[in-house]
This record gives sequence, C-alpha cells and structure tokens, in this order.
Amino acid sequence: MKNHYFILIIGGGNAGVSVAAKLLLKRKSLDIAIIEPSTVHYYQPAWTLVGGGAYDIQKTVRPEKTVLPKGVIWIQDRVETFLPEQHQVKTASGETYTYDWLIVAPGIQLNWNQVEGLPETIGKNGVCSNYAFDYAPYTYTCLQQIKPGQRAIFTSPSTPVKCGGAPQKIMYLAADYFQRKGILDQVEVAFYSGGTKIFGVPKYAEALQKLVDHYHIHLHFYHDLIRIDGENRIATFRVHDPNGQPHEVQQVFDMIHVVPPQSAPDFIRNSPLADAQGWVDVDPYTLQHVRYPEIFGIGDVTNTPNAKTGAAVRKQAPVLVENLLALVDGKPMPARYNGYSSCPIVAGYGKLILAEFDYENRPMETFPFNQAKPRWSMWILKKYILPWLYWHKILKGTI
Repeated sequence: MKNHYFILIIGGGNAGVSVAAKLLLKRKSLDIAIIEPSTVHYYQPAWTLVGGGAYDIQKTVRPEKTVLPKGVIWIQDRVETFLPEQHQVKTASGETYTYDWLIVAPGIQLNWNQVEGLPETIGKNGVCSNYAFDYAPYTYTCLQQIKPGQRAIFTSPSTPVKCGGAPQKIMYLAADYFQRKGILDQVEVAFYSGGTKIFGVPKYAEALQKLVDHYHIHLHFYHDLIRIDGENRIATFRVHDPNGQPHEVQQVFDMIHVVPPQSAPDFIRNSPLADAQGWVDVDPYTLQHVRYPEIFGIGDVTNTPNAKTGAAVRKQAPVLVENLLALVDGKPMPARYNGYSSCPIVAGYGKLILAEFDYENRPMETFPFNQAKPRWSMWILKKYILPWLYWHKILKGTI
C-alpha cells in the first residue's frame, strides 16, 4: 500500500464516507484514502428507538467495507499525530502518510470515564445509555422493570453532545411507555441537565415544555452528573448556583439514562489542528481550517457552532466538496454553510417534532406545516425513511 494520497480523509463515519462518495461522483479519478480503525459502521440515530423497544439494534450496523465508496482505499489504522507543516499524519501502526489535501472527520469522543463509577456499572444496576451499541437494548429492559413508586432519571452533560436532543428523546419515549402502562402518575420522571434551558430554539423549546408539562417531568438545569454508585443506585451531580459556586447533590434512582460527557477525540485535542477547546479549528462557513488552507474539517469534530447531528453533515458535505475542488482548480471557494442542523425529537411512540434551524437558531423547516407539532408522519420519517436514506443515498453521496 502506498503512503501518499491526493486526498486523505480521517474517519470512516457518516462525514468521511459521504464526502468521499461526493468527491468521486464529481471526479471519479481522484486518489482518495480513508483512515478508519473500526470494522463496523453504525446508524446511530436509531439507537433512541432501540432504547424504547421500537427498533432492532441489528439493523443499525453493517461492515465498514460495505459502505466505503468503490475506488477509495481503506487504511484500517488509527491516527495518532498530525504534522500539518509537512502534510503528514502518523498512525498507531507506525506508518506515516502524506497528502495534498486533508479532510478531518473522526467524529466526537464519548468520555464515559469522566463520570466516576460509570464504566463499572453501565449496562447493569438500572444504569443505561443509548449512546453505545452495546448498551442501548438495556435501556428498554430498564423501562420494562420500572414499577409504581419508582424514579427514572435522564441526564445530559454541559459539554457538547452528538444530537443534543437525544438525551430528551428517550425521556419522552419512557414517559409515554409509563403512561401506556397506566403508571405514569406513580413514577417520577426527572431530567438532570448541565445545560441552562430545554432547547436553544424558542419555537421548539415551547413545544418541548408542553411535553414536559403533559408527562409531569421534573426539570433540573445546571446539574452535571459526576459520580454514580450503581449498586446503591445513587447519582451525584455537580450543581452551580446563581453565583457560579459549585456544590454536590445526590439523588436516588431506580433507572438512570446517562449521556456521557463528550469532546473532540484526544488525538485531535492534542494536535496543532485544535482550537483552545480542542475542536478542529475551521471557518464556520467554508469549513476550511483557519491556519492550514489544505485542511478541511466536517462533522462533530469541528468548532462550527451548530448542533452536532447527521443532518448538519448532510448540509456541510456538499459545501466542503465544492470548496475543496475549487481550490484544487485554483479558484475561490464558492460555497457557504449556514449552520443548518436538524433534530428529530421523539415525543412518544408514533409522535415526533422535527426541529430544523440554522446558526442563528432560526427555524428552517422543510415541510409546509408547523414542525413543532408532534406528528405521526414525522415518526414514520425517522423510523423508516431516514434509515433507508442513510444507507442508500447519504453514504453514497447522492443527496
């Protein structure tokens, strides 16, 4: 295998694969390699439905080799070091690869170990999470085991997370599940968030508050989960008072759905590509790196101030491709990304709010009706249409 490629892509997830596919559709002779260590590829948005018992986990995974575009070289390795001045990356196997153009798309890192006790108890003792393939099915087990008089807690960290609405989606599914069993009025459902509000876009925040009121959910903001004792079922939160002073609060639970703190991957945070917070430092409109013009970033790993979702990647990918190819041709970059993101928020079984918005938190709705209203049609979109589009269109670069 050779060690120089015209375009080198770091990451074989949604962003890396869809960009490679779009590039090859534009110019099939391009010399492209993807560095990706994983042998499997996941459709992660369906894990919320898995946790609610409404989707088969096995339908969310495929071999990585089956989703890579024909003509792309797959380097099954892990990047450890960037040397952008030399146009080089070094990998865990000791190899050095060089490039003319670099696209950085390794996604986001889940920091399970930043919650003390979480790695030891996740997947048992009523501690569940839809943020991992191995744990999502246990969430539904926990829902089924909840009895009248018990407490179900749902957490969200103060860090950025992939799909910012996901911590709430499973909560609304759970509340609907308890309601359908006739025990909702006897179960305490509580949301403990490190954030400051339920949602950043006022139109959708208002709709979500109606759901919270309907399901009688207890909201607690400024609460970051820092420790969990699974055997004794005690969760400890760091809380910041109005003056910014921290103190700790403990809460007993019967089930707790944990969203782990998240960050850029360590090999990104410790690289010359990172900004002060560790994310790949790109122009938010062109996606070109602010210091290294031959480098682009896309997806969850960048510091673009949009929600970290697959929908954002779908709008970023054509912008990146158009701008990179323009630079290859010696022309100015013509395309701009407006911060579009989408969050299909499950409101219960058969009900979904489709939130779509831009950098300014302005709604950018696709359909000619009020998408803040929970609808069965949008549930069908999430459960059936979007997964099909992902495997057959998005990863193939055709939409």
